[in-house]
Amino acid sequence: MNTTAPPTFLDQSQLDYLSTNTPIYYTPSTSLTGIPWLPDHVFALAAPVIAYWVLSGIFHFLDTSGWKWLEKYRIHESSEVQARNLASRSQVLRDVIFQQLVQTGMGLVWIEHQAVGADVDHLGNILRLAKPMAVVVQWVLGRELGSELLATRGDIGLYTLYWWAIPTFKFFLGLFVIDTWQYFLHRALHMNAYLYKTLHAHHHRLYVPYAYGTLYNHPIEGFLIDTLGALVAEKVGQLTMREATLLFIVATLKAVDVHCGYNFPWDPLQIFTENNADYHDIHHQVIGIKSNFAQPFFVHWDDMLGTRMTRKDIEARKAEQKLKQSKAE
Repeated sequence: MNTTAPPTFLDQSQLDYLSTNTPIYYTPSTSLTGIPWLPDHVFALAAPVIAYWVLSGIFHFLDTSGWKWLEKYRIHESSEVQARNLASRSQVLRDVIFQQLVQTGMGLVWIEHQAVGADVDHLGNILRLAKPMAVVVQWVLGRELGSELLATRGDIGLYTLYWWAIPTFKFFLGLFVIDTWQYFLHRALHMNAYLYKTLHAHHHRLYVPYAYGTLYNHPIEGFLIDTLGALVAEKVGQLTMREATLLFIVATLKAVDVHCGYNFPWDPLQIFTENNADYHDIHHQVIGIKSNFAQPFFVHWDDMLGTRMTRKDIEARKAEQKLKQSKAE
Protein backbone atom coordinates (compact mmCIF):
# COMPACT_ATOMS: atom_id res chain seq x y z
CA MET A 1 0.00 0.00 0.00
CA ASN A 2 1.24 3.50 -0.85
CA THR A 3 1.82 5.60 2.28
CA THR A 4 3.96 8.30 0.62
CA ALA A 5 2.29 11.71 0.58
CA PRO A 6 1.96 13.14 -2.93
CA PRO A 7 3.91 16.33 -3.71
CA THR A 8 1.99 19.58 -3.98
CA PHE A 9 2.72 20.02 -7.69
CA LEU A 10 0.72 16.91 -8.62
CA ASP A 11 -3.05 17.21 -8.92
CA GLN A 12 -5.46 14.27 -8.80
CA SER A 13 -5.45 13.70 -12.56
CA GLN A 14 -1.66 13.47 -12.55
CA LEU A 15 -1.75 11.03 -9.64
CA ASP A 16 -4.29 8.96 -11.54
CA TYR A 17 -1.99 8.97 -14.57
CA LEU A 18 0.95 7.72 -12.51
CA SER A 19 -1.09 5.04 -10.78
CA THR A 20 -2.65 3.61 -13.95
CA ASN A 21 0.03 3.94 -16.64
CA THR A 22 2.88 1.49 -17.03
CA PRO A 23 5.36 0.94 -19.90
CA ILE A 24 5.01 -1.75 -22.53
CA TYR A 25 7.68 -3.93 -20.92
CA TYR A 26 5.93 -4.10 -17.55
CA THR A 27 3.89 -7.07 -16.41
CA PRO A 28 1.94 -7.16 -13.13
CA SER A 29 2.45 -10.91 -12.92
CA THR A 30 4.51 -12.10 -9.98
CA SER A 31 6.27 -14.51 -12.35
CA LEU A 32 7.94 -13.08 -15.43
CA THR A 33 7.42 -16.31 -17.34
CA GLY A 34 3.84 -16.75 -16.16
CA ILE A 35 4.82 -20.14 -14.72
CA PRO A 36 3.84 -20.27 -11.03
CA TRP A 37 6.59 -22.72 -10.06
CA LEU A 38 9.33 -20.64 -11.75
CA PRO A 39 9.81 -17.50 -9.62
CA ASP A 40 11.81 -14.61 -10.98
CA HIS A 41 14.89 -15.21 -8.82
CA VAL A 42 15.19 -18.74 -10.25
CA PHE A 43 14.47 -17.60 -13.81
CA ALA A 44 17.20 -14.96 -13.47
CA LEU A 45 19.67 -17.83 -13.09
CA ALA A 46 18.14 -20.14 -15.69
CA ALA A 47 17.74 -17.50 -18.40
CA PRO A 48 21.46 -16.89 -19.14
CA VAL A 49 22.11 -20.65 -19.29
CA ILE A 50 19.26 -21.06 -21.76
CA ALA A 51 20.48 -18.04 -23.77
CA TYR A 52 24.01 -19.50 -23.83
CA TRP A 53 22.97 -22.81 -25.33
CA VAL A 54 20.41 -21.39 -27.74
CA LEU A 55 22.88 -18.96 -29.32
CA SER A 56 25.75 -21.46 -29.11
CA GLY A 57 23.51 -24.05 -30.75
CA ILE A 58 22.79 -21.70 -33.65
CA PHE A 59 26.48 -21.05 -34.23
CA HIS A 60 27.31 -24.75 -33.87
CA PHE A 61 24.71 -25.51 -36.51
CA LEU A 62 26.40 -22.99 -38.80
CA ASP A 63 29.82 -24.50 -37.98
CA THR A 64 28.69 -27.97 -39.01
CA SER A 65 26.32 -27.02 -41.85
CA GLY A 66 28.91 -27.15 -44.61
CA TRP A 67 27.36 -24.11 -46.29
CA LYS A 68 29.92 -22.55 -48.59
CA TRP A 69 28.45 -19.05 -48.39
CA LEU A 70 29.54 -18.88 -44.74
CA GLU A 71 33.23 -19.15 -45.61
CA LYS A 72 33.59 -15.43 -46.34
CA TYR A 73 32.36 -14.62 -42.84
CA ARG A 74 34.53 -17.12 -40.97
CA ILE A 75 37.51 -15.63 -39.19
CA HIS A 76 39.31 -18.97 -39.44
CA GLU A 77 38.86 -21.94 -41.74
CA SER A 78 36.87 -24.79 -40.24
CA SER A 79 39.89 -27.10 -40.33
CA GLU A 80 41.79 -24.82 -37.95
CA VAL A 81 39.45 -25.63 -35.08
CA GLN A 82 40.64 -29.24 -35.11
CA ALA A 83 44.23 -28.50 -36.05
CA ARG A 84 45.09 -25.69 -33.63
CA ASN A 85 42.87 -26.15 -30.59
CA LEU A 86 44.35 -28.16 -27.73
CA ALA A 87 41.05 -29.06 -26.08
CA SER A 88 38.52 -31.49 -27.55
CA ARG A 89 34.90 -30.47 -27.89
CA SER A 90 33.91 -33.03 -25.22
CA GLN A 91 36.39 -31.47 -22.77
CA VAL A 92 35.01 -28.04 -23.53
CA LEU A 93 31.43 -29.22 -23.06
CA ARG A 94 32.27 -30.82 -19.71
CA ASP A 95 34.00 -27.72 -18.32
CA VAL A 96 31.32 -25.32 -19.53
CA ILE A 97 28.54 -27.35 -17.90
CA PHE A 98 30.53 -27.49 -14.66
CA GLN A 99 30.98 -23.71 -14.63
CA GLN A 100 27.28 -23.17 -15.26
CA LEU A 101 26.41 -25.46 -12.35
CA VAL A 102 28.73 -23.46 -10.08
CA GLN A 103 27.31 -20.22 -11.45
CA THR A 104 23.74 -21.32 -10.79
CA GLY A 105 24.52 -22.61 -7.32
CA MET A 106 26.27 -19.38 -6.37
CA GLY A 107 23.34 -17.40 -7.68
CA LEU A 108 20.88 -19.36 -5.57
CA VAL A 109 22.90 -18.40 -2.50
CA TRP A 110 23.47 -14.78 -3.49
CA ILE A 111 20.24 -13.59 -5.10
CA GLU A 112 17.39 -12.95 -2.72
CA HIS A 113 13.70 -13.22 -3.48
CA GLN A 114 12.21 -9.78 -4.17
CA ALA A 115 8.73 -8.40 -4.56
CA VAL A 116 7.94 -8.14 -8.28
CA GLY A 117 5.11 -7.06 -10.54
CA ALA A 118 1.96 -5.95 -8.76
CA ASP A 119 3.53 -6.71 -5.37
CA VAL A 120 5.78 -3.66 -5.75
CA ASP A 121 4.49 -0.27 -4.56
CA HIS A 122 5.35 1.48 -7.80
CA LEU A 123 3.33 4.61 -7.06
CA GLY A 124 5.05 4.99 -3.69
CA ASN A 125 8.44 4.58 -5.34
CA ILE A 126 7.54 7.18 -7.96
CA LEU A 127 6.36 9.70 -5.37
CA ARG A 128 9.60 9.31 -3.43
CA LEU A 129 11.38 10.60 -6.52
CA ALA A 130 9.20 13.73 -6.68
CA LYS A 131 11.11 15.87 -4.19
CA PRO A 132 14.62 15.26 -5.59
CA MET A 133 13.30 15.72 -9.14
CA ALA A 134 11.65 19.00 -8.15
CA VAL A 135 14.89 20.24 -6.56
CA VAL A 136 16.87 19.50 -9.73
CA VAL A 137 14.27 20.99 -12.09
CA GLN A 138 13.99 24.20 -10.08
CA TRP A 139 17.77 24.45 -9.76
CA VAL A 140 18.24 24.11 -13.52
CA LEU A 141 15.28 26.21 -14.72
CA GLY A 142 14.78 28.54 -11.79
CA ARG A 143 12.02 28.42 -9.20
CA GLU A 144 9.30 30.11 -11.28
CA LEU A 145 9.79 28.28 -14.58
CA GLY A 146 10.61 25.03 -12.81
CA SER A 147 7.45 25.18 -10.68
CA GLU A 148 5.35 25.87 -13.76
CA LEU A 149 6.84 22.90 -15.61
CA LEU A 150 6.33 20.61 -12.61
CA ALA A 151 2.70 21.67 -12.29
CA THR A 152 1.95 20.92 -15.94
CA ARG A 153 4.31 18.08 -16.81
CA GLY A 154 5.48 16.71 -13.46
CA ASP A 155 3.64 13.44 -13.93
CA ILE A 156 5.30 12.85 -17.31
CA GLY A 157 8.68 13.65 -15.81
CA LEU A 158 8.22 11.24 -12.92
CA TYR A 159 6.88 8.51 -15.21
CA THR A 160 9.86 8.85 -17.56
CA LEU A 161 12.34 9.02 -14.69
CA TYR A 162 11.01 5.96 -12.87
CA TRP A 163 10.13 3.66 -15.74
CA TRP A 164 12.78 4.57 -18.32
CA ALA A 165 15.66 6.84 -17.23
CA ILE A 166 16.65 5.10 -13.99
CA PRO A 167 16.38 1.52 -15.36
CA THR A 168 18.40 2.53 -18.45
CA PHE A 169 21.10 4.15 -16.31
CA LYS A 170 21.28 1.11 -14.03
CA PHE A 171 21.52 -1.24 -17.01
CA PHE A 172 24.44 0.65 -18.56
CA LEU A 173 26.06 0.93 -15.15
CA GLY A 174 25.84 -2.86 -14.97
CA LEU A 175 27.52 -3.13 -18.39
CA PHE A 176 30.28 -0.79 -17.22
CA VAL A 177 30.85 -2.76 -14.01
CA ILE A 178 31.07 -6.06 -15.88
CA ASP A 179 33.48 -4.59 -18.43
CA THR A 180 35.64 -3.03 -15.72
CA TRP A 181 35.68 -6.16 -13.56
CA GLN A 182 36.56 -8.41 -16.48
CA TYR A 183 39.15 -6.11 -18.02
CA PHE A 184 41.33 -5.76 -14.94
CA LEU A 185 41.05 -9.38 -13.83
CA HIS A 186 41.61 -10.60 -17.37
CA ARG A 187 44.65 -8.37 -17.75
CA ALA A 188 46.05 -9.53 -14.40
CA LEU A 189 45.72 -13.15 -15.51
CA HIS A 190 47.92 -12.37 -18.51
CA MET A 191 50.48 -10.13 -16.86
CA ASN A 192 51.20 -12.46 -13.95
CA ALA A 193 53.00 -15.53 -15.26
CA TYR A 194 51.90 -17.73 -12.38
CA LEU A 195 48.22 -16.78 -12.75
CA TYR A 196 48.37 -17.27 -16.50
CA LYS A 197 50.00 -20.68 -16.29
CA THR A 198 47.81 -21.85 -13.41
CA LEU A 199 44.45 -20.44 -14.48
CA HIS A 200 44.06 -18.57 -17.74
CA ALA A 201 46.12 -20.81 -20.01
CA HIS A 202 43.19 -23.22 -19.72
CA HIS A 203 40.95 -20.89 -21.75
CA HIS A 204 43.70 -20.21 -24.30
CA ARG A 205 43.87 -23.86 -25.23
CA LEU A 206 41.27 -22.67 -27.73
CA TYR A 207 43.42 -20.77 -30.21
CA VAL A 208 40.43 -20.71 -32.53
CA PRO A 209 37.41 -19.74 -30.41
CA TYR A 210 33.94 -21.07 -31.06
CA ALA A 211 30.61 -20.23 -29.49
CA TYR A 212 30.01 -22.89 -26.87
CA GLY A 213 33.65 -22.66 -25.79
CA THR A 214 32.99 -19.18 -24.39
CA LEU A 215 32.92 -20.44 -20.79
CA TYR A 216 35.71 -22.96 -21.24
CA ASN A 217 37.69 -21.75 -18.22
CA HIS A 218 39.57 -23.01 -15.22
CA PRO A 219 36.88 -23.31 -12.51
CA ILE A 220 38.52 -20.66 -10.30
CA GLU A 221 38.80 -18.21 -13.20
CA GLY A 222 35.22 -18.89 -14.25
CA PHE A 223 34.02 -18.13 -10.73
CA LEU A 224 36.12 -14.94 -10.35
CA ILE A 225 35.56 -13.36 -13.76
CA ASP A 226 32.15 -14.51 -14.95
CA THR A 227 30.09 -15.54 -11.93
CA LEU A 228 31.36 -13.04 -9.37
CA GLY A 229 31.56 -10.24 -11.94
CA ALA A 230 27.88 -10.56 -12.81
CA LEU A 231 26.85 -10.66 -9.16
CA VAL A 232 28.95 -7.58 -8.35
CA ALA A 233 27.33 -5.73 -11.26
CA GLU A 234 23.89 -6.67 -9.93
CA LYS A 235 24.79 -5.38 -6.47
CA VAL A 236 26.54 -2.17 -7.55
CA GLY A 237 23.76 -1.30 -9.98
CA GLN A 238 21.09 -2.03 -7.35
CA LEU A 239 19.20 -3.89 -10.03
CA THR A 240 15.76 -5.31 -9.51
CA MET A 241 15.35 -9.00 -10.21
CA ARG A 242 13.99 -8.37 -13.68
CA GLU A 243 16.66 -5.79 -14.50
CA ALA A 244 19.32 -8.28 -13.39
CA THR A 245 17.76 -10.97 -15.57
CA LEU A 246 18.02 -8.72 -18.63
CA LEU A 247 21.61 -7.82 -17.80
CA PHE A 248 22.61 -11.47 -17.33
CA ILE A 249 20.99 -12.48 -20.63
CA VAL A 250 22.59 -9.65 -22.63
CA ALA A 251 26.01 -10.26 -21.07
CA THR A 252 25.77 -13.97 -21.89
CA LEU A 253 24.69 -13.41 -25.48
CA LYS A 254 27.47 -10.85 -26.01
CA ALA A 255 30.12 -13.15 -24.54
CA VAL A 256 29.03 -16.03 -26.77
CA ASP A 257 28.94 -13.75 -29.80
CA VAL A 258 32.52 -12.49 -29.36
CA HIS A 259 33.72 -16.10 -29.32
CA CYS A 260 31.55 -17.26 -32.24
CA GLY A 261 34.27 -17.19 -34.91
CA TYR A 262 32.17 -15.26 -37.44
CA ASN A 263 32.43 -11.65 -38.54
CA PHE A 264 28.88 -11.06 -39.71
CA PRO A 265 28.21 -7.47 -40.86
CA TRP A 266 24.55 -7.79 -39.89
CA ASP A 267 25.00 -9.32 -36.43
CA PRO A 268 23.25 -6.89 -34.01
CA LEU A 269 25.60 -7.88 -31.19
CA GLN A 270 28.61 -6.86 -33.32
CA ILE A 271 27.23 -3.75 -35.00
CA PHE A 272 26.92 -1.44 -32.00
CA THR A 273 30.33 -2.00 -30.44
CA GLU A 274 33.85 -2.57 -31.72
CA ASN A 275 34.28 -5.41 -29.22
CA ASN A 276 33.23 -8.13 -31.61
CA ALA A 277 34.36 -11.61 -32.64
CA ASP A 278 37.22 -10.31 -34.78
CA TYR A 279 38.45 -8.02 -31.99
CA HIS A 280 38.52 -10.84 -29.46
CA ASP A 281 39.99 -13.31 -31.94
CA ILE A 282 43.12 -11.16 -32.10
CA HIS A 283 43.51 -11.70 -28.37
CA HIS A 284 43.42 -15.48 -28.86
CA GLN A 285 46.33 -15.38 -31.31
CA VAL A 286 49.98 -15.37 -30.23
CA ILE A 287 50.61 -11.90 -31.63
CA GLY A 288 47.74 -10.35 -29.67
CA ILE A 289 47.73 -12.39 -26.50
CA LYS A 290 48.69 -9.37 -24.37
CA SER A 291 46.26 -7.04 -26.11
CA ASN A 292 42.48 -6.65 -26.39
CA PHE A 293 41.69 -7.63 -22.80
CA ALA A 294 38.35 -5.80 -22.88
CA GLN A 295 35.27 -8.00 -22.83
CA PRO A 296 32.44 -8.45 -23.48
CA PHE A 297 30.91 -5.06 -24.38
CA PHE A 298 33.12 -2.06 -25.06
CA VAL A 299 36.79 -1.31 -25.73
CA HIS A 300 37.31 1.89 -23.70
CA TRP A 301 39.71 0.29 -21.20
CA ASP A 302 41.92 -1.05 -24.00
CA ASP A 303 41.88 2.39 -25.64
CA MET A 304 42.62 4.29 -22.44
CA LEU A 305 45.35 1.95 -21.17
CA GLY A 306 47.10 1.28 -24.46
CA THR A 307 46.29 -2.41 -24.82
CA ARG A 308 44.25 -2.26 -28.02
CA MET A 309 45.40 -4.05 -31.17
CA THR A 310 43.70 -3.94 -34.56
CA ARG A 311 44.22 -5.89 -37.77
CA LYS A 312 46.04 -2.83 -39.15
CA ASP A 313 48.40 -2.93 -36.18
CA ILE A 314 49.13 -6.59 -36.92
CA GLU A 315 49.85 -5.88 -40.58
CA ALA A 316 52.11 -2.96 -39.63
CA ARG A 317 54.00 -5.13 -37.16
CA LYS A 318 54.47 -7.90 -39.74
CA ALA A 319 55.68 -5.36 -42.30
CA GLU A 320 58.15 -3.98 -39.78
CA GLN A 321 59.47 -7.48 -39.05
CA LYS A 322 59.90 -8.20 -42.76
CA LEU A 323 61.79 -4.93 -43.19
CA LYS A 324 64.13 -5.81 -40.33
CA GLN A 325 64.73 -9.27 -41.80
CA SER A 326 65.49 -7.87 -45.24
CA LYS A 327 67.99 -5.41 -43.78
CA ALA A 328 69.65 -8.17 -41.77
CA GLU A 329 70.11 -10.21 -44.93
